[in-house]
Amino acid sequence: MDIASAVVVYILLWWLVFFMALPVGVQVPDESEVGKGHATSAPKRPYLGRKALAATAIAAVLWVGVFLLVEGDFYSFRNAIRNW
Repeated sequence: MDIASAVVVYILLWWLVFFMALPVGVQVPDESEVGKGHATSAPKRPYLGRKALAATAIAAVLWVGVFLLVEGDFYSFRNAIRNW
């Protein structure tokens, strides 16, 4: 896997994990706490920084797994395509 492919795979994994983490722990405010002009579905505290850090760590672990799968001898994608 060349460097461009590695970066693209990491970015895709990061966004996938980040979007999966967004709804975790979300609490919506009561109607009495919502100010005029604000959406009632907006979360009280979205914790975007924590979720971004968690997505970074999880995507790194997943990336290592993808890298080992592509570069290792566990399964040959090239032979599978030739035999298909």
